[in-house]
Amino acid sequence: MADKVKQILAKPIQLADQVIKAADEVSSFKTECSDLKSKTEKLVGLLRQAARASNDLYERPTRRIIDDTQQVLDKALTLVQKCRAHGMVKRVFNIIPAAAFRKMAAQLENSIGDVSWLLRVSASASDRDDEYLGLPPIAANEPILCLIWEQIAILCTGSLEDRSDAAASLVSLARDNDRYGKLIIEEGGIGPLLKLVKEGKLEGQENAARAIGLLGRDQESVEYMIHAGVCSVFAKILKEGPMKVQAVVAWAVSQLAAQYPKCQDLFAQHNIIRLLVSHLAFETVQEHSKYAITTKSLHAVVVASNNSNANHHHLNRANNNANEDDDPQVQSKIPHPLGNKQPNQMHDVVASTMAMNALSKSWQANGVNQINHARTNSNGNINAVKQTHQVYHHHSNHSLSGASTKGRELEDPSTKADMKAMAARALWQLAKGNPPICRSITESRALLCFAVLLEKGREDVQYNSAMALMEITAVAEEDADLRRSAFKPNSPACKAVVDQLFRIIEKADSELLIPCIKAVGNLARTFRATETRMISPLVRLLDEREAEVSREACTALTKFAYTENYLHLDHSKAIINAGGAKHLIQLVYFGEQVVQSPAVVLLCYIAMHVPDSEELADAKVLTVLEWASKQGHFVQDEEVETLLQESKGRLELYQSRGSRGFH
Repeated sequence: MADKVKQILAKPIQLADQVIKAADEVSSFKTECSDLKSKTEKLVGLLRQAARASNDLYERPTRRIIDDTQQVLDKALTLVQKCRAHGMVKRVFNIIPAAAFRKMAAQLENSIGDVSWLLRVSASASDRDDEYLGLPPIAANEPILCLIWEQIAILCTGSLEDRSDAAASLVSLARDNDRYGKLIIEEGGIGPLLKLVKEGKLEGQENAARAIGLLGRDQESVEYMIHAGVCSVFAKILKEGPMKVQAVVAWAVSQLAAQYPKCQDLFAQHNIIRLLVSHLAFETVQEHSKYAITTKSLHAVVVASNNSNANHHHLNRANNNANEDDDPQVQSKIPHPLGNKQPNQMHDVVASTMAMNALSKSWQANGVNQINHARTNSNGNINAVKQTHQVYHHHSNHSLSGASTKGRELEDPSTKADMKAMAARALWQLAKGNPPICRSITESRALLCFAVLLEKGREDVQYNSAMALMEITAVAEEDADLRRSAFKPNSPACKAVVDQLFRIIEKADSELLIPCIKAVGNLARTFRATETRMISPLVRLLDEREAEVSREACTALTKFAYTENYLHLDHSKAIINAGGAKHLIQLVYFGEQVVQSPAVVLLCYIAMHVPDSEELADAKVLTVLEWASKQGHFVQDEEVETLLQESKGRLELYQSRGSRGFH
């Protein structure tokens, strides 16, 4: 840095010396040249001072100011050299207007002001002694740029308090205008901000993290931050920082991931997923670390070790049933997530599953082998208990890459809620369209956490949890392996999640409704044939006044009824039995255009799969579909047109057999 600055300063210093020498040799306009000489001497003195302080100079304004100064000195040298002409003829052909000297003197004064400002802005806080910096002459055309320079310079050299104030100023600038945000990045603001996140006091860390989140407004900006090391800095804060700062950092992670999805994997590589889940689970579920084992789990583990032979056969059967969401025979034997659980049983579900989840997830390498060894002894139960305690203490004393829990219990409830809200928001953005991250999230305690927070959390915590579930289930809908592992019908976490989704959809009076409807639609292939509890509330939402709600209800029900769902016939009958046909007909005829197409698609699938339904015949669905096939906005979509033709053909086939209602 210092060498670069010295190279930048070398040329203007040489030019200034040439101007001074040439001013001593002029034969005309001696008074004017003497004035230019004195100003140049003052300027070159400042330039040499800058060269001596090159280690402290802020590079970005240095380049701009020195480039402008060099151009001014070049013009000054040309002007002074014209005054050295000898002889009458040369003087005639080198007529210089007096205004040229006045203009050049003003430009030299501006350069003096710019270099003086550069020296002041690059000085440390103690050297500046709280001196008001003002704006340099170069700021006449772009005052905001110089304000940005000043704040970044303070970030580099100021005290912690001054750096905090500078970060807050950059937050205001970045929030006000996208262009200002671009300038902050271009002028080198990211490095000092990241340094303040690591080293600052609480308020300074918050301001710096918030500034980084606001600056990540596009892919290019986020990519620059990634290269600057934002992932490692954020991971360190999420592991060890104050909770207030951690909440802002989690929000910043969500901002960067939303703008540049490619950074999702980079955050995951820095262990940020696990750290966020740890914060989400803190005081939410009893076991807040994927690898920790609670004291209450000890007895369950011993019981599990004694019963392992009895369970071995069932485990083998479960492993062989990897395709349970596509096999109706298997589905009929497995209890469905909805089951008979009520929402108020949430914490019982969480507590009852901790031991076995911990056993299956984290003891495969350590605890199981020790327990199996203990069972071979004559006093197997006693030895198992002893060794279980040893393994428990080993795991409880090593929070494997999890966030530090020290002091978190003392935080005020508002801060804890903020942390959960931002952790859920970050997981929502990180999970979007990313199967490996979704798998990492679902293999932890996160699903149970989301279920509990949907019921008990603050409003923003609930919303962010619902959005995270929506994104995770959207990935699971396309990824069969994730769907089978994370949303198995016999999974307690899945039961807990679906119970909460059902409660919210049944209630249908919050902003959580849309993401929950989408999540249920995404899970449509996990529901068994005999489960109809989710169908009725979705059908009731078809009669909702808000077009968006009706549209999403149509889309979700379509995922139950479309041909790719193995149980489409059972689900289609359930939709008809819940009164779906009459609602769909109303939407096709009288709904807004955004609702009409999804309603037609759902009606077509139902008609294709249950063409002999008396309810469809009584509702004259064939007439509705014939009307729809003549509407331009339906037939413009090839998929909708094809569905209309197929469904009409199926209905007409049963009409020809004398189906009731078609005469």
